[in-house]
Amino acid sequence: MKRYDAIIVGGGHNGLACAAYLARAGRKVLVVERRERIGGAAMTEEVFPGFRFSVFSYVVSLLRPEIIRELELPRHGLHILPLESTLTPLRPDGKAGDYLAQWSDHDQNRRELARHSVRDAEAYDEFGLLLHRMARAIKPLLGVAPPDPASLDLRELWDLWRLGRYFRGLPEKDLHALWKLLTMSAADYLDEWFEGEALKGTKSASGIIGTLLGPRSPGTAYVLLHHYMGELDGVFRAWGFARGGNGSVSAAIAAAAQAHGAEIRTQAPVSKILISGSSATGAVLDNGEELRAPIVVSGADPRRTFLGLVGEQHLPDEFAAAIRRYKFRGSSAKVNLALAEPPRFICMPQPGPHLRGAISISPSVDYLERAYDDAKYGEISRRPYMDIIMPSMLDPAMAPPGKHVMSIFVQYAPYHLNGGWNDARREELGDTVVNTLAEYAPNLKSAILHRQVITPADIERIVGLSEGNIFQGELTLQQMFFLRPAPAWARYRTPIRGLYQCGSGTHPGGGVMGAAGRNAAMEILGARA
Repeated sequence: MKRYDAIIVGGGHNGLACAAYLARAGRKVLVVERRERIGGAAMTEEVFPGFRFSVFSYVVSLLRPEIIRELELPRHGLHILPLESTLTPLRPDGKAGDYLAQWSDHDQNRRELARHSVRDAEAYDEFGLLLHRMARAIKPLLGVAPPDPASLDLRELWDLWRLGRYFRGLPEKDLHALWKLLTMSAADYLDEWFEGEALKGTKSASGIIGTLLGPRSPGTAYVLLHHYMGELDGVFRAWGFARGGNGSVSAAIAAAAQAHGAEIRTQAPVSKILISGSSATGAVLDNGEELRAPIVVSGADPRRTFLGLVGEQHLPDEFAAAIRRYKFRGSSAKVNLALAEPPRFICMPQPGPHLRGAISISPSVDYLERAYDDAKYGEISRRPYMDIIMPSMLDPAMAPPGKHVMSIFVQYAPYHLNGGWNDARREELGDTVVNTLAEYAPNLKSAILHRQVITPADIERIVGLSEGNIFQGELTLQQMFFLRPAPAWARYRTPIRGLYQCGSGTHPGGGVMGAAGRNAAMEILGARA
């Protein structure tokens, strides 16, 4: 029987990052992935002949710069192309110029904001500087194992002291601002800064991504900050597209892991994690093959890891109850379109740089809140929030010459849909998305060559994310930092000796970030993350 120092269950980007760091430290590592390809939700697939899609996750911003640097990901093929703008059409069936655009160029962006509100243009720089400071204040926390404030362990007490000392060193006004961001709704927070409905709508949309919450729900201001922590080339709030799709992120991390000697096996589904006494000793594949290692690291979400692969009989009752209470409530869907021509938006009908950025259907906070109202009662949003990019505008290799791919992130499509998900409801969702978007870009319907609609139930079935939650669990206050995924077990360790977690169901949460995988590896190696 072949033995390893560590077995990583799941070849998502966090599992691959964990494997890369362990292998870099000289450990003999095996990654086992149940699907035929690595990457989990960060993968690229040729869904239709000639058309390649980042099928699930689709943009890059949260990937930690230290991971890019330490694993030398550019040397392994990672190339991130910046998104140039965000276009928000203000109303369906509008007219040319009826939009709010945000540009990467500061002066151009200021002129555009002043076109709608001189007050907002004046406030925007100060707002951006504050969130930049908040992102820098939070950034060090992303790379640490969260200490348990109830623990008497000397290492955790030391970490708590360091953490308290760090926050005491922040200016008083920044501490107050950070507390607001941790507790307020995105809508209420933005009301303190801006008056323009489109600006507040577009900004508050960042606070609802991946949650079954509305922009007026407390706690969404932190989710806004979470997405503001994206950093490319030292610039916060910079978003980009990985050349070749998000699968190239996973491929680069996998190549780094293999360069250090890690072994990766696909089509190797794990049926259970082996437990002997109170220790993990390996994993069993669906075909009965046993793999042995003193360290097992699960990249699967907490429910699948503990209630599935481990089993409640091996867990303390209190811990098992906490995992059962852990909330997922997936609400995100994806619609991928193959197009014969680019969309022509009424508000900006000519092709231009806006098609190389994001297009956000979020004209107001009220629009988003009404979309949430539908989902709150178990229905597909009749007029959903959509975040849209056209990868082929940045990377022509994603589509045949002259053709294009469009990636549409959609909220809300609740996992717990009234009557459940089936083929008819999937098509209903696709029709709703296309019909809504066609009100802003009338040529869209005639341009569609192929359509792929992915519901939360599909996300769960295909990539194994419970309830289709893209963050492996909601980013809410009761499920963050030392409470993620359960009190006293947020340092990537578990009640089973030798069993660790490294997925985004642990701190610091979701997005194509890689921090959970890196932090888990550092905890295993006994190093400071």
